[in-house]
Formats: sequence, structure tokens, C-alpha cells
Amino acid sequence: MNGLVRRTQTGSVWDPFRELEEMRKRLATFWERPLELLEMPSERIEVSEWRPLADVTEDDKEYVVKLELPGMKREEVKVTIESGELTISGERKAEKEEKNKKYHRIERAYGAFSRSFVIPDDVVADKIEAHFKDGILEVHLPKGEHAQPKTIEVKG
Repeated sequence: MNGLVRRTQTGSVWDPFRELEEMRKRLATFWERPLELLEMPSERIEVSEWRPLADVTEDDKEYVVKLELPGMKREEVKVTIESGELTISGERKAEKEEKNKKYHRIERAYGAFSRSFVIPDDVVADKIEAHFKDGILEVHLPKGEHAQPKTIEVKG
């Protein structure tokens, strides 16, 4: 252990493990993961910013954007397209706090959110559809005819 803990020029002790812990905390905030989930505090209550998870897939006919919006209703979600960008926004309201309850942990986040995705040039904007079921929003972005794969005959 003598090689891991050293004294600096000022006489203070340099501990690389303390620096690693500080780096872990910085990285956790960088990836927007609340440290409360890792440290398991006993009585500390903090609510983090909410950013719904999204999947974007593609096949021959369309792109599909799926967002997890648990606890939300269709009317609370807004889908817009402007300047080649798909924006999904809304607000998940916090449950009303009951005076007779003591909250030990609140990990579900609430509040306004907005997610934006660049729309590829081959999307037919007039045919975009959005469906909401069981807390999942699916936005279907159909590709135009020119985007369909073709085989070109090579002539001699």
C-alpha cells in the first residue's frame, strides 16, 4: 500500500482511489444516471430530470420511432414535424403527495420532456402516423418510392 498512497509536495496525502471515486461521480452525471440509484441513500429523496427511452428502427418500407411513456395518456403527448425534424414532447405529472405517507425513495422522474430526431430525406411527411398503446408511442415514418431498393440490369 506504500506505493499507492503518496505525499504531495505540500505534504498532503495523494490517494488514487479517492480520485477514481470522484471520476466515477463525474461520469455518472455525464451519462445522466442519478447517483442515488448507485449509492442507496437511506432517507435522501431526489427527483431526476426525465428523458423517455427511445428505439429507432428501419426496414425496407419505413422508419419507426418508439418511446416509452409509462403512466401517460395519448392526450399528454405532442408529435410535430418541422424543418426536417421530428419532435415528441409532453409532460408527465407527479402524483399528488399524500400527507399521511412518508416517502423513502422516489426514483420515477416527472416533468416536461422533449425528444427530437432528424428525419431522413426519403420520408414521405404526409403519410407519417403515430399510435399510442400501453404506454408506448410508435411513430411510423414511411419511405418514398424512390427509397425502395432496386436491381439495375447491366447492359452490354
